[in-house]
Amino acid sequence: MEENFTESHRLLRQMLRNFVQREIMPHINEWEEAELFPRELYKKAAECGLLSIGFEEKYGGVESDIFHTIVVGEELSRSGSGGIVAGLGSLGIGLPPIQHLGTHEQKQRFISPVLAGDKIAALAITEPNTGSDVASIETRAVRDGDYYIVNGSKMFITSGTRADIITTAVRTGGPGHAGVSMLVIESDSPGFHVSKKLKKMGWRCSDTAELSFQDCRVPVANLLGNEGDGFLAIMQNFEQERLSLAVMAYSSALLAWEESLNYAKQRVVFGKPLITKQVIRHKLAQMLTKVEIARDYVYSVAARMKAGQKCIREISMAKNFAVEVCDYVANEAVQIHGGMGYMRECVVERIYRDSRILGIGGGTNEIMNEIICKTSGIG
Repeated sequence: MEENFTESHRLLRQMLRNFVQREIMPHINEWEEAELFPRELYKKAAECGLLSIGFEEKYGGVESDIFHTIVVGEELSRSGSGGIVAGLGSLGIGLPPIQHLGTHEQKQRFISPVLAGDKIAALAITEPNTGSDVASIETRAVRDGDYYIVNGSKMFITSGTRADIITTAVRTGGPGHAGVSMLVIESDSPGFHVSKKLKKMGWRCSDTAELSFQDCRVPVANLLGNEGDGFLAIMQNFEQERLSLAVMAYSSALLAWEESLNYAKQRVVFGKPLITKQVIRHKLAQMLTKVEIARDYVYSVAARMKAGQKCIREISMAKNFAVEVCDYVANEAVQIHGGMGYMRECVVERIYRDSRILGIGGGTNEIMNEIICKTSGIG
């Protein structure tokens, strides 16, 4: 699949690798313990062009394709922290609905400052009582002159504690998907509250929040597209989000494999390096085989997406398989490391915890299987 990567992809990869080594790796353990990375990291990421990938040049983006976004996901994952990938990458799910549905004025107002690193964007869809069933969201927005009055709550929102711009799914109409709209809610809107910062098993250095809207006044000018356009925008967003999660999965698995290989070469047991044990070598061989198959399948799906093909089924398969591989490799990596693999100072321990969310976020494994069934004539 190397034909998908040009010199611009190579240069981006090297720049990002340097950025991760310089700006993230010296601090990652501290940020994981603090359960937050500094806001200033967004500005540093913007200055090196990391945030601009995938967005229009006239709003601060750079000319790029889907494989540039893959390079970003792969290199950020080399930090060994899913929280870094999720936190710095929250604009990747918060801004696309604005890019697809927004007016020129909305894009200037909302996209440009985020790409510059001056503001943080988040996406708010999930609710306390509504997860995968997006068409059943309950947060309601009622028109009142030039404003919408919003009431409801959102749960598990990445970057939610400090996001300035929250692209929010609201109900403006009746039941079902036709009544769902997308509204950009700014954090200084009257009636907007961060109810709680949530404490998580993994992705610890990304902030995650429960949000509430209590008679929250939002200008009608912040509506994306028309009322009722929200559900389609959410579905379009899912395809890219699922690709990003698949990339995070195989990239994390590859890092876990590399850490395990190095450990097996250095660790001496019964007078010999661990790597001399056939059972360990075979584990490493199986781990690498699965990682490379997952990566190459994701690349092939991305190539179809780049060509403009609809890949709803294929990206569901890619996400599920990459997540399954990551779970397997992370588990084997901890086993190879033994007691050290259970210690929080060990990278594979963090990968093991961080990987658990990948089969839930962006659509659960079960939802992916249901999509595969529906698009394959199964059942």
